[in-house]
Amino acid sequence: MKTPPVLDLDAIVDDPGTRIVVCCGSGGVGKTTTAAALGLRAAERGRSTVVLTVDPARRLAQSMGLTELDNTPRPVADVRGEGRLHAMMLDMKRTFDEIIEAHADPERARQILTNPFYQSLSSSFTGTQEYMAMEKLGQLRRSGEWDLIIVDTPPSRSALDFLDAPERLGRFLDGRLIRVLMAPAKAGGRSAFKLLNAGFGIVAGALTKLLGAQVLKDLQTFVSALDAVFGGFRARAEQTYRLLQAPGTAFVVVASPERDAMREASYFVERLAAERMPLAGLVVNRVHAAPAAVLSGARSTAAAEDLESRGEHELTSAVLRLHAGRMQLAAREQREQEHFISAHPTVPVARVPAMAQDVHDLEGLREVGRLLAAQ
Repeated sequence: MKTPPVLDLDAIVDDPGTRIVVCCGSGGVGKTTTAAALGLRAAERGRSTVVLTVDPARRLAQSMGLTELDNTPRPVADVRGEGRLHAMMLDMKRTFDEIIEAHADPERARQILTNPFYQSLSSSFTGTQEYMAMEKLGQLRRSGEWDLIIVDTPPSRSALDFLDAPERLGRFLDGRLIRVLMAPAKAGGRSAFKLLNAGFGIVAGALTKLLGAQVLKDLQTFVSALDAVFGGFRARAEQTYRLLQAPGTAFVVVASPERDAMREASYFVERLAAERMPLAGLVVNRVHAAPAAVLSGARSTAAAEDLESRGEHELTSAVLRLHAGRMQLAAREQREQEHFISAHPTVPVARVPAMAQDVHDLEGLREVGRLLAAQ
């Protein structure tokens, strides 16, 4: 296999200029574990680190000895060294509420928070989670409390949807329906229905029939508040987007050595290049090494078949077949990695060997960190 450049993760987390590490990849490849292990290693090497996960799984909390994770960074105990480590899990709706409370007077905030359209938007609108991840990342960065932020993105291709969040929000706020509904608020407070019926009679009539008068009024109330409060959303999202492109940010793509995961890794690498995002490299988790390569898988299988045909040495035959299976697995994983490397020969790679058991505590995370560094 052609040898790619080595991904030196210690050099990345040790560099005081590195302020943000974004771990992205498809689901089930060990992305959350990688983010947590990097966070712990960085903290134990002297960095003040916070790990932000937007994965609803509780694995991160359990492995860090925390009973729960929420929208507030929680300190992780038993961190060795001079750094410190906090962990948190994005609460999409709570982050949205905090933005409203921070950018509106108390009465306006109450009107928005109790509005049924806001409640729906803040919990289920497509892209809200990704946008709130951008908001929370920006908040953590602006606070200056941590010198390294590690982001564990959602599984699957939606992990890069937060790159689209500013544009998607802009399209929503600039949409024709929103502009129509916002017109009364911009007209100096005249009756929404008078203005709509005068200037947009057909639209208002159709919407009233479709939604009902009360629903339309709730929607108009929400949109007028949105116009007053949400103006800074797009600007902050674009600021965070530029932060992701800037020196000091490192994207780490995480994959397992399987066909679908490696294809997704190629997609991430290409997308990051298209967005001019700084790629640090690829982490390939759960790599199986070829055991006793002197005995090939084919010879091992042939020997097992010979023993079985003579009805001899069942245990030896079983061991030979197990060996053949491991050799075949290692060869298949190697081929998948070769496909990626041939397509992206300049991308640095770090490989983490498959571990005997799942990571469930700080010592397990330390071991993953050591394996990541031992390249």
